[in-house]
Formats: sequence, C-alpha cells, structure tokens
Amino acid sequence: MMGKFLSKIKPGYIFLIAGLTAIAFGVLRGEVSMVFHKAVNICLECIGLG
Repeated sequence: MMGKFLSKIKPGYIFLIAGLTAIAFGVLRGEVSMVFHKAVNICLECIGLG
C-alpha cells in the first residue's frame, strides 16, 4: 500500500522541482522586470491611457 502511495507522489515532486527551478532561472536572468513592463504596457493600452 505504501509503495503505491509513493509512486503516485514522485511525479508531483518532480514537476514541483522542475517548476521551481524554471522560476529561479527566470528570476536570475532578470525576466521579472521585463514581464512586469510588458504587463503595464498592455494594461495601459487596454484602458486607453497609452
């Protein structure tokens, strides 16, 4: 019973680690500010202020 439980959990941990690694890599490359600036520009265009 414990073996089935652990086999179902492992893929979730693998995806969690992969996701956190990708987020950390993006933060280290400085992509957070780039995404923020693009989001601000899109929002200002939708409102009509830009």
